[in-house]
Amino acid sequence: MEGSAVPSRRSPWMTEDLDDLRGLARTFVEKEIKPNIERFIANKEVDRELWTKAGEVGLLCLSIPEEYGGGGGTFAHEAVMIEEQARIGDSSWGASLHSGIVAHYILAYGTEEQKQEWLPKLASGESVGAIAMTEPGTGSDLQSIATKAIREGDEYAVSGAKTFITNGAQADVVLVAAKTDPDEAASGISLVIVPTDAPGFQRGRVLDKIGMKGQDTCELYFDEARVPVTNLLGAKEGDGFLQLMAQLPQERLIVALGCVAAMEFALDATLEYVHSRNAFGRPIFKFQNTKFELAEVATEARVARSFIDECVELHVNGELDVQTAAMAKYWCSERAMKVVDQCLQLHGGYGYMEEYPIARAFTDMRVQQIYAGTTEIMKEIISRSLPTPG
Repeated sequence: MEGSAVPSRRSPWMTEDLDDLRGLARTFVEKEIKPNIERFIANKEVDRELWTKAGEVGLLCLSIPEEYGGGGGTFAHEAVMIEEQARIGDSSWGASLHSGIVAHYILAYGTEEQKQEWLPKLASGESVGAIAMTEPGTGSDLQSIATKAIREGDEYAVSGAKTFITNGAQADVVLVAAKTDPDEAASGISLVIVPTDAPGFQRGRVLDKIGMKGQDTCELYFDEARVPVTNLLGAKEGDGFLQLMAQLPQERLIVALGCVAAMEFALDATLEYVHSRNAFGRPIFKFQNTKFELAEVATEARVARSFIDECVELHVNGELDVQTAAMAKYWCSERAMKVVDQCLQLHGGYGYMEEYPIARAFTDMRVQQIYAGTTEIMKEIISRSLPTPG
């Protein structure tokens, strides 16, 4: 990664345009995010104006067409932004979900009116987006969600509860996975656009987590929240499950990419520490065990980088399949947890202190193996693509 203390090759998907974007993104995160991370953690959310500042300089919805206020780029543009945020050790700002997930559901399945209404607001930061799938009793088994969106005349009455919702406390618009036909499983699910000023919508508490403490992850409640039937996302009811499955590969690639960038961040931070910290009269780096551990970490990071670069290229070309995205999400999240653990150990007791970025990286990493599909679900998906001998 450019700017890293660790020598590495330039990602093959990088271009001069992306180099310029990286410079802009790096300047922005260094100025607007890095000095404020501790405050974001204390407040359990970023400053609301961070969104509008990012919108003003063109760092939101980078892969959304210009006609809708976006940057007109590809997933590679989103990837640069994800990497630069990870490079400073920040997990507070939910921009990758806002730009790389929520906006793309609306772009892919929204009517022209829905696109014109919401995408420019998401791109400018005027509106913050969230997507609500998980429920208190339902995680990976999306077919079993209980939230309902029952049509009553020209409106849907949305009722139910959602939890673990990223950007939930600041969201202005939420894409809600709900049963428009409660008697059906997957075929009964639809996605409904719910503005947070809709009657019957209520935010719950911002959740206390072991990591990602600056991220406003919260509970949402819908008590017959009323929205027009024109807020259905897609051509007809019952398409929601297929829409979710089609968009999940990009979501999983976003997670995997963030994990790889976090591995590189952890390696950089640890190299700086072991060269500056002395033990028994010499830098910690001079001990053979330290060198060997970091040689292993550097190799893990390089292998992960090569794999994720391949995945980014595939996705930009429209060739990333479900199984490969699952492999990336599973492997990169698991290796990142291992790498960060090794790096924390090399910090000794200071690695356990939250004032050190490596401590935050350790707790932030744990959820990567859970959200966007657990490691176990990823293995199940991968196993389905394995050939049968003969």
